Amino acid sequence: MTAVAVVIAAYNEAERVGETVSAARRLPGVDAVVVASDGSTDGTVGAALDAGAVVWRTRRNQGKAAAMLAGATAVREIDRREPTDGPRHLLFLDADLGKTAANAGPLIEPVVDGSADMTTAVFASRVKLAGHGLVVRLSGSGIRRVAGWTPAQPLNGQRCLTRAAFEAAQPLAPGFGVETAMTIDLWRKGYRIVEVEVDMAHRATGGDLAGQLHRGRQFVDVARALAPRVL
Repeated sequence: MTAVAVVIAAYNEAERVGETVSAARRLPGVDAVVVASDGSTDGTVGAALDAGAVVWRTRRNQGKAAAMLAGATAVREIDRREPTDGPRHLLFLDADLGKTAANAGPLIEPVVDGSADMTTAVFASRVKLAGHGLVVRLSGSGIRRVAGWTPAQPLNGQRCLTRAAFEAAQPLAPGFGVETAMTIDLWRKGYRIVEVEVDMAHRATGGDLAGQLHRGRQFVDVARALAPRVL
């Protein structure tokens, strides 16, 4: 059976990344956890190493898509050194999931058994967001215009996919547009995408200035990802 590698893109997540790594290492079929520290300036790297992750670090923040790509590159090196039956499947998880990362198993199963090329998570318990869902609606409406269906949670970063599907999604859209673009690009190429409900949760973005700026960056990145794919 093809093994699974977990890739965790992290930026200043020292408080939770260790717990997330520890939980991810216990998932069925997982034999490697890679944390891509995207220019973190806190204790993210140390916490990830202490929890048993392989860490890929950059000196400056380059955005979520770049961190995901760096993590997948690290997995390719693991494949070369420690080959399995085939290239490891990739399970992308957010760094702030904490203990709930242990519930990501249902995302893995359809990819391992060959019934899906990519699974995307639908959180069973939704955290009330401080914003007004503008970015979610933008992403969902863009996917609907192209594919004719609207994912329940189009921006959810918890995704498991085959290495072939990940390569087919290249080049990744920059920043926070990566999930929206990945869904559209793989759907267009005929890859099977399955939504899976999981009992997981991450920290919600707050309503303070930092939270508003974060949502603003998300909106811009998603709009940029949609422009060439929808128009």
